[in-house]
Amino acid sequence: MNLGVIRYVIARILRLEIIFIGIPFGVSFLYGEPFLIKKSYVITMGLLLITSLLISRKAPEKMKLHTKESFVIVSLTWVFMSLFACLPFYLSRIIPVFVDAFFEVVSGFTTTGASILTEVESIPKSLLFLRGFTHFVGGMGVLVLATAVLHRNNDESLYLMKAEVPGPTFGKLVAKMSYNSRILYLIYIVMTLILILLLLLGGMPLFDSIVHAFATAGTGGFSIKNANIGSYGSAYIEYVIAGAMLMFGLNFNLFYALMLRNFTQVYKNEEMRWYFKIAFLATLLICFDIYPRYGGNIAECFRHSFFTVSSIMTTTGFATVDFDTWPVFSKAILFSLMFIGGCAGSTAGGLKISRILILVKSIKALVRREVDPNRVTTVRVDGKPVEKELFHGVTGYLALLIFLFLLCMLFIAKDCPDFQSAFSAVSNTINNVGLGFGIVGPTRDHSCFSALNKLILCLCMLLGRLEIFPMLVLFSPSFYKDMYFRVKIKNIDEF
Repeated sequence: MNLGVIRYVIARILRLEIIFIGIPFGVSFLYGEPFLIKKSYVITMGLLLITSLLISRKAPEKMKLHTKESFVIVSLTWVFMSLFACLPFYLSRIIPVFVDAFFEVVSGFTTTGASILTEVESIPKSLLFLRGFTHFVGGMGVLVLATAVLHRNNDESLYLMKAEVPGPTFGKLVAKMSYNSRILYLIYIVMTLILILLLLLGGMPLFDSIVHAFATAGTGGFSIKNANIGSYGSAYIEYVIAGAMLMFGLNFNLFYALMLRNFTQVYKNEEMRWYFKIAFLATLLICFDIYPRYGGNIAECFRHSFFTVSSIMTTTGFATVDFDTWPVFSKAILFSLMFIGGCAGSTAGGLKISRILILVKSIKALVRREVDPNRVTTVRVDGKPVEKELFHGVTGYLALLIFLFLLCMLFIAKDCPDFQSAFSAVSNTINNVGLGFGIVGPTRDHSCFSALNKLILCLCMLLGRLEIFPMLVLFSPSFYKDMYFRVKIKNIDEF
């Protein structure tokens, strides 16, 4: 394992985080916030600079990295960035418990939106901005941004993006990876700016529009209102955000295809068609199910069902109503949508439509082979046969997800009053939804959990956002064994 390149890349990203922290630091001056808030940003930026210099000051001789190094870089980067980004909350005493501050920031970077805060409207504007900005950075990916800004045009960048971009496969847009990253971020930023403009046209204040646009673009769900999006009482704002959530839940490669006017590629994309069909069907079913609860007002009924389906399916986690009070049938649909998630290559979490598509078609092919053993069946997606390696990767990922899900649920069960709450707490964190049912419902928060279980839920969020494998490397004995022997050999050589 190339420890030199791991240290170098992490150090560069920590220096990049200084800029991230500097933006809300500037916001604190704009709103004339107390000295303690500003001091917390200065200390954080100072620690980031010192730590990055201690980790690595210059590029190593060998910049070669492969999948294992990429996994380590991605997982350690997300952990380190969260540890430092939570310091302004902790040092300013806005969140006086370090584990709580860490939970809040991990939830931000992983675009989960789960919160330990019971009241957000009294929090200083700069910290609310930082909270939302973590969604924006984490939505597209920290390493994707680093590749666009810092990393050189080499094949090694591909391993970093494969390790971080969600989905069973990764599709390159152009040959050079830094250009690929820049295209993705350009699309991401332009869509976010359009959303900010649309929210402003709906009467939402500028600061609110920016923070909510960050949370929508990253499909995160952090709101700056105690009553969430429902506090604005605007059908226009709700429809704009609901439509935007669906757009950000699409594969960003499709937007690039639209830019090139390749409409055929977009139209023939099976994942997109399944995505919209599932969202439309779920909205209609829930609308009919909750119709009696809204006194026959079909417009209001459709509005709330469409917004909630968009929020849960894209794993954003915004809310306009307490859907925990809806009938069991509607709640069962929402539970299913948590696991289905959005499209591969989007900012959404969950299993991803592409994996669901492969699994459904594989089951269909299996049934056909059982009925007619001599029949040759090929699983195809977008007209292309699915390779066995990809199929085994999808089934292996699903099996591993189920195992880790059950394991985490056993740990946190002691803090939950019922099975629904325990199941929901793990499902909304490992799928990066943020909202669930029971004690983690739309009107509740995650402050009721013990410090240990908050850390376990943090692990769930990281496992879900990085899709398990990069995080598992940190728990692999071979990783530490390899690192130990390399350090030992280095010390012997120095002696």
